[in-house]
Amino acid sequence: MDANLLDLSPWRAALLALAPLTYLGAAAAATALGQRSDTGWRVARWCAALALAAALLSLGGLLAGGAALLRGPALLMPGDAGALHLSLNFSLRSDALGGTMLVLVSFIGWVITGFSQPYLGGAPGQPRYIRSLMLTLAAVSLLVLTNNLAVLALAWIASSLALHGLLTFFEGRPQALIAAHKKFLASRVADLCLLGGVTLIGLQLGTLEIDRAIAAARALPALPASLQAAAILLAVSALLKCAQLPVHGWLIQVMEAPTPVSALLHAGVVNLGGFLLIRVGTLVADVPAAQALLVVVGSMTAVVAALVMMTRVSIKVSLAWSTCAQMGFMLMQCGLGLHELALLHLVAHSLYKAHAFLAAGGAVEQNRLRQMTPPTPPLGAATWVGGALVGMAVVAAAALAWGIRPAADPALWAMGGILALALAPLLTGPLLRSGALGAGAGLAGALLIALAYFGLHALFSGWLGAAGAGQAGSALAVWLVVWVLASFGLLFVVQGAVRIWPRGALSRWLYPSLFAGLYLDELFTRLTFRLWPARVPALPGTLARPAAPQPDAQTLA
Repeated sequence: MDANLLDLSPWRAALLALAPLTYLGAAAAATALGQRSDTGWRVARWCAALALAAALLSLGGLLAGGAALLRGPALLMPGDAGALHLSLNFSLRSDALGGTMLVLVSFIGWVITGFSQPYLGGAPGQPRYIRSLMLTLAAVSLLVLTNNLAVLALAWIASSLALHGLLTFFEGRPQALIAAHKKFLASRVADLCLLGGVTLIGLQLGTLEIDRAIAAARALPALPASLQAAAILLAVSALLKCAQLPVHGWLIQVMEAPTPVSALLHAGVVNLGGFLLIRVGTLVADVPAAQALLVVVGSMTAVVAALVMMTRVSIKVSLAWSTCAQMGFMLMQCGLGLHELALLHLVAHSLYKAHAFLAAGGAVEQNRLRQMTPPTPPLGAATWVGGALVGMAVVAAAALAWGIRPAADPALWAMGGILALALAPLLTGPLLRSGALGAGAGLAGALLIALAYFGLHALFSGWLGAAGAGQAGSALAVWLVVWVLASFGLLFVVQGAVRIWPRGALSRWLYPSLFAGLYLDELFTRLTFRLWPARVPALPGTLARPAAPQPDAQTLA
């Protein structure tokens, strides 16, 4: 056993197991109660509250007793020959990463369960909705708690299948069924990659226990080709599950699903790719090809999605593109080896996106308030560049205050450069509105944000380090850091040009392509419809038939 992990006490193991078991009980109750949906909702709310309480108590036990692990019985032995001894083992792991994720999942599940009942009031099929929701939460809870790679993979597949029932809840909406069909196909490819990577890890290291596999990998003088292939498969699986380019379209188009389902997907399930990469740690971070894949695809997705967001007026579609961009940014951080910042990003994004979707109904009121607010004068190019330069100085001062040196951690300084560009609007806005007083307030706010960012990095770094989540890659390629800075520098320049000259030649040239998402999803849609056409409900007086192989992009969006 890893030196950092102690034996898990029975009461702590019971608290960990209580969360997924409670959700399973609620799903069974919804099935048994049938059409008595009011009682089913009451049971679901109580079970969600009990799961949240168990997660909080488990986190308290973690803070008091430290990281620990319980190894359950081996239920399946695929092989036992010399060093090869693989087992399907329901071992539970109580550490910082799992404890944080369990509380996050339980809290979001509790909120969404309470929101769903009034949202679906009077809708048919509510018992089916309750059952799918509880099964999804049970699978995700097991995924974040297990210490076995095989159980993790099976739980991820189960969460995807249960979520499919939620995405297709409105069976009479063709767009919802088409988007769910595309997600189903992309997820199955991701599942194959995940199972392939897990199999290679087990065959090479002789174990599927995550802590033992990481320890065995660290003991090797160099990672063999099979482990490098496994790392690439895990990275591809995470990219597909997190809806990265060019298979991102389903994430944008599932807006036809109920709003609480969108909140659950965007605030919880879609983040699991980042969790996987943080959990396996060094198994991926020490493979240059996997690093490059995550950094390049993640950064490209973040940049493209951020630009497409500027063309959208629908609040839910804009939030969906935001999720696509945030997932790309999180996976890019994992590729750079910054697992602590990826976890911080995951938690913050989940909480923000759950609130944003559940509060989307207030978008009309917010738009009316903006219309009554006097417009601010447009930014000039000099002001925009000045704000970026001041932001860089503020971030550099905050990083040096925390003792972070560029030569020691170039990837973290690259994140600091992106933070500096993100602070530019905060630094330029007050300059235009309140003169010197506003500029001082903007500088103080920017400094506090930068100090908090690096402070949370230090906190999560120590928190994750104690859990053995894995360290950054030993030899991060310099070109990856340069790529990241160049990508987000280009994004800053394009966004600034569009804001300064909203009717300029660049804006008019970019708008059609960006509004269509660079037409990337159309290629994927045509491919999926040729491989496996989706069936949509027939209109009155017609026969059911497969959907057209070339659906209109704007209809799907």
